[in-house]
Amino acid sequence: MIKTLGVAHFTLAVTDTVRSMAFYVDILGMTPVQVNHERGMVFLDCGGDCIILTKSDAKIDPNDHDVHHAFIVAEEEYENAKDQLRAKGINIFLEEDRQGGAVNGPRAYFHDPDGNVLEIINLTSYKGKIS
Repeated sequence: MIKTLGVAHFTLAVTDTVRSMAFYVDILGMTPVQVNHERGMVFLDCGGDCIILTKSDAKIDPNDHDVHHAFIVAEEEYENAKDQLRAKGINIFLEEDRQGGAVNGPRAYFHDPDGNVLEIINLTSYKGKIS
């Protein structure tokens, strides 16, 4: 058995790295680590985790909410974060508070400019190990 230590990065397919970088930096507060728009790759830091925006022709289904990416926000910032999304014209299409599962807490779902389904969550509990 291989013992993985964590997630090194995950990649999001985007059609325009300039537009998407602006969204993830200006809206979600991520920090550019390495940017190469010519190659179609933007590496962003998200609280110590690496997110890569990669230019792709992949077909994204904005209605497939089972495929999404969740970002933790602090409990005291959760309501403000939703207000900020709305103030930027970003539609929160679903809000729920899941409890009793593996990943628990209030959450709000919205789309990035390419239709990727994103989630912000006030993570109240997690059954796994948080380092």
